[in-house]
Parts: sequence; structure tokens; C-alpha cells
Amino acid sequence: MINDPLTYKIIGCALKVHNILGNGFQEVIYQRCLAIELKRVGLNNDKRPHAPKVEQN
Repeated sequence: MINDPLTYKIIGCALKVHNILGNGFQEVIYQRCLAIELKRVGLNNDKRPHAPKVEQN
């Protein structure tokens, strides 16, 4: 059972996208559709991955 409402929303969006699209698409298609669905339910997402900045000497 999921107790966290945010987690529940995110998983729900992911399942909805998968149920609508089904199998066989490239990952980028699922990512774009998930971003649209997350925005639709009021969850802003940043599609850019967050990585620590590495400085070279």
C-alpha cells in the first residue's frame, strides 16, 4: 500500500501512460508522455537529469 500521496500520483501517471500507449515505443516517447501527464495533474517535472557539477583543476 502506498502511503505517500506524491508517490501515488506519480505511479498512477506512469501506469496511465503505459496503459494508453502499450508496448513497443522507444523510451523517449514514454518520457514525453509521462511529462505531459505529470503536468496535467499539477506536478511540474524537470526533464533534465540532475548531476553534480565536477570541476577540473
